[in-house]
Formats: sequence, C-alpha cells, structure tokens
Amino acid sequence: MFKFLKYMITAFALLVLVGAPQNSVSANNGVGVLLMHGKGATADETTPIGKLAESLKSDGFIVLAPDMPWHELRIWDKSFNESTVEIDGYVAELKSKGAKKIVVGGHSLGASAAIGYGARRKGIAGILAIAPGHVPELNGFRARVDDDWERALKLVNEGKGNETFDFKDTNQGSTSEVSAKAKDYLSWYDPAGPAVMPSNAMMLKPGTALMWIIGKQDPMLEWGHDATYAFNEAPDHPKSIYIEVPGGHRVTAQKGEDAIIKWLKGL
Repeated sequence: MFKFLKYMITAFALLVLVGAPQNSVSANNGVGVLLMHGKGATADETTPIGKLAESLKSDGFIVLAPDMPWHELRIWDKSFNESTVEIDGYVAELKSKGAKKIVVGGHSLGASAAIGYGARRKGIAGILAIAPGHVPELNGFRARVDDDWERALKLVNEGKGNETFDFKDTNQGSTSEVSAKAKDYLSWYDPAGPAVMPSNAMMLKPGTALMWIIGKQDPMLEWGHDATYAFNEAPDHPKSIYIEVPGGHRVTAQKGEDAIIKWLKGL
C-alpha cells in the first residue's frame, strides 16, 4: 500500500512538472490558430502554411490547417460569405479543443480571407496576415483577368449565378482559367465586393489585433503597397504590428516564423 501511494504521489508530481497534454489547453495561454493556405495551394506539411502549422503545434499552440474553398482541388467551390461560415466551423473546433483565444490567419489569399473574417466576426483575438494577396480592386489585377468579374455579374443578373462557367484568374503573375459558379467567382473578384482588403481592414472588430507580415521581395511591395495599402486602415490596437522580412511571397511564413510566434505569445 505504501509503495502504491508513493507511486501515485510521484506520478502526480510528474504531471504537474510536465503539464497537461498538448491536446487540452495550450501552454501558450490557450491560443488556438486557424491557418489558411493560399489560392490554388494546399496545407500539406511540405507547404509554407503546413510547415508553420507544425512549428506552432510544437510550440504548444492549438492549430488547424484545413483545406479551404480555394484549395487546388476545390477552387472556387464556395462564395466569400459561404467560406466565412466554413471558417466558423473551424473556430468552433478550435474552441472544442480548449482554445481560449482565437487567431485566424493565412497566407496570400488565405490572409485576405482572414482579414475579411475579422471584419465580420466579434471575439477574435488576432488576425495573422502572412504575405497578403488577392487584390481585386486594383487596376493591374483587374487587367490581368480582363475584368471577368463583369461577365460574372451579368450572368448573376441573368439568373445564372448558380451555373458553372470558366473564368480568368491570376496568381502571382501567372494567368489561368478556373471553373466556378458565377456568383462564387463574383464574390471574390468584384472590385467593390466582400474580398477587398483595405475595406475589410477598416472594419476589423474592436479588440482584434492585426499582424501583417510581408517579404521585402513580395510583389505587393514592388507595386508600392506597403503598410499604407491596408494595414493602416485597421483600427488602432496596441498589439497590432506590421513587419517586413527578407525574401519573397512564398517564404514569408518561414522567414517570419520567430516574429509570428513571438506575436502569438504576446496576445
């Protein structure tokens, strides 16, 4: 009996020293992070977002990195607003895993979607915008897709919004075609629609911090779109931060990993 009690006391002491399992409440203030990949990409562990997700998990954060409606095999199977509802489900899952603070983040278009989410939902501790991309309101972007949003709008007005068509797309200078419902394509490419980052940044809810991190060789900076593009439109928050790191669009998550972890721990 004495040996059993001694064993139980030792086991309890070890539990206190080691702490609770990582799949309960995170060691990092219960911060849960949703990471969303870029357009036409994946969250595979070999990708920028996949690698960052693994690093954050190792550091004690509760992390989800799901396949989003702009995944290479899904693009575009949901509208902007429908995607927002999908994100709601992932936020609920993070909370069910013990997250007390929620950070919604992403790379490239995933960053744009995160900012849009923060503009529409309360109670989000932070928005993590990594190498933000997708700028449908800018003339250069619109020219690369030949303003195909206008054709999508016409189709919607003709009652064909739920029909699938081929539309022009652009991603980091490369042009292609995507098949999508007219209403879904329009929601992402309308220059006055819900996916415009400066407008969404302006509407971020009170209490939501914004981290905008971008590579010095990112096309956005080459076009002159620095903090003045959208970051400065966000409401003031003591923990909001704009950072430029070495490298280009695809390596920002790794080049900025230390800064991202530091910011998350400070929320």
